[in-house]
Amino acid sequence: MVTLEIQGLSKAFGDRVLFKNLNFRVESGQCLVVTGRNGSGKTTLLRIIAGLVRPTRGRVLICDESGVMDRSRLRRNLGIVAPDLVLYDELTALENLMLFARLRGLDGGPEAAKRTLEKVGLCERAGDLVATFSSGMKQRLKYAFAIQHSPSVLLLDEPTSNLDEQGADMVRRVVSEQKERGILVVATNDPEERSYGEQFLHLG
Repeated sequence: MVTLEIQGLSKAFGDRVLFKNLNFRVESGQCLVVTGRNGSGKTTLLRIIAGLVRPTRGRVLICDESGVMDRSRLRRNLGIVAPDLVLYDELTALENLMLFARLRGLDGGPEAAKRTLEKVGLCERAGDLVATFSSGMKQRLKYAFAIQHSPSVLLLDEPTSNLDEQGADMVRRVVSEQKERGILVVATNDPEERSYGEQFLHLG
């Protein structure tokens, strides 16, 4: 069982308050959908949950059977797909994924990376430079990075952005598998993507 608990969470940039005193709890098997107008703080909230941005007030607790996860354990148990995730254009898809795996302390071998690329429909392009990829293919590679370690918590920012219908099918498979494995948090205003959720949080 994994739980994500937000306690009194607030975030401001100077005088501009994005959100204030958020409280919610999500458990394994559940998806929280975060909605709100552009600039309301959806992406910032996901980045706070991922430990990439500090909140102004409040705290985020991600727990499993061993207790609250520290930064090191969180890195091994969390995946994120976001527009600002950096990919290395001068490396191939396979090399990118192998590098990310080694940074996470995972099996960084090519066979493991190929299995992950197959899940996102990129196995045939494994040896191609990322610089040659379309925006949709880069989005698929971000999914490969996010799921290669079977995270217990997966954060998706505008999940089907830049994806065609086949890509959207891939996302639906990822969503289904993640809800069987752990927790999913989705930031979106798309009606179909909102259908993933059991819980909802509106910002702004």
